[in-house]
This record gives sequence, structure tokens and C-alpha cells, in this order.
Amino acid sequence: MKQGKTSKVWMREHVSDFYVKQAKKQGYRSRAAYKLLEIAERDQLIKPSMTVVDLGAAPGSWSQVVRHIMGDHGLVIALDILDMAPLPGVEFIQDDFREESAVSKLKEKLGNNQLDLVISDMAPNISGIVANDQARSMHLAELALLFAVEQLNLNGSFLVKVFQGSEFDSYLRDMRSLFKDVLIRKPKASRNRSNELYLLGMKKINKL
Repeated sequence: MKQGKTSKVWMREHVSDFYVKQAKKQGYRSRAAYKLLEIAERDQLIKPSMTVVDLGAAPGSWSQVVRHIMGDHGLVIALDILDMAPLPGVEFIQDDFREESAVSKLKEKLGNNQLDLVISDMAPNISGIVANDQARSMHLAELALLFAVEQLNLNGSFLVKVFQGSEFDSYLRDMRSLFKDVLIRKPKASRNRSNELYLLGMKKINKL
């Protein structure tokens, strides 16, 4: 019963949400597009001719934003274990980014290009048990960080969604040891009640 009420409240909020309406109006696949748009504008994150990988990309709104900002230049590769409808100008790999098979497919797509930016808005399926959900979210973020540090160019950047909790400080320290600058961002499109934050690592300086 509780879960049913929660779902109804979420649906009412979702339907009346400004960013949901904007996403439909402007053709983005989800409201999450506006989180990346705000960070990209504030921190001059995305530049033409970059090579970008979007981890856990489905349904594809972050890949849409990158392609929109870069225009016809650069390379955008979306990677997700789930299927994703095609996007113009976006290469898609359906695989688990933790597997060697995904890395091999990525290297094929990259060719001679070097990876400038990894972005990740991934979150696990939510169970409703806050401690468990936070732990699983941070585990995903740790795996994304490992992937980014292994695959990025020296001076490459990494943007990842994290959740505030017991492991946040440790993760932040890891980021600061691997990137020259680490910025904490809470975009306006993040719901007020959500404890999600975005960490932006600029200029990779190290390998794990």
C-alpha cells in the first residue's frame, strides 16, 4: 500500500515537472538532459571535436546533449547493457561496460581517436531501502571511475552521479587523487529531495 501511494505521488510530480515538460517540448528523451546542460555550460565541459563516452546511456538524453553541443564534430559513443533507440550522430554499444567485450568494442569504435570525456548518470534499480540503494549506487560510481581512469586521455575529464552517504567522502578523496580539479555540482534539475550530486574531475593526472 505504501509503495502504491509513493508511486502515485511520484507520478503526479513527474507529470507536472517543469523539466519533464521542457524535455518533451525540446525533444530530449528525459529530464536528465538539463542536468548535463547546466554543468556543461557552467564548466565549459564539452567542446567540438571531443571524443566522449556516455556510460549507462539509455534512454540517451545525455548523449543527445553532447551531440547537440558538438554539432557535426567529434565522436559520441553511448554504452549501456540495455537497448537504446538509435540517435543521429551517436554510436551505440550494447554491452556491460565492466566486461572486456565492451572495452574491445569501444576500442573498435574509437579507432585512432583518444577519449577526452567520460560521463555517467547511472543509477541502480531502486529497492527503496536507502542504505542498500546508496551502497549499490556508489559501487556503480566506483566502477565508472575505474573505467574512466583506465580509458581516458591524460588531461581527460570525468563527470559522474553520486549519492551522499557514508562512502561519499572516500570516493571524493579518490577522485581528488586522480584529477587535478574536482568540482561538486547540484544542478537545478536535480529534485530537491534527492541526495544526488555530480562530481566533475578535470584533467586526469594519474592511473589507479
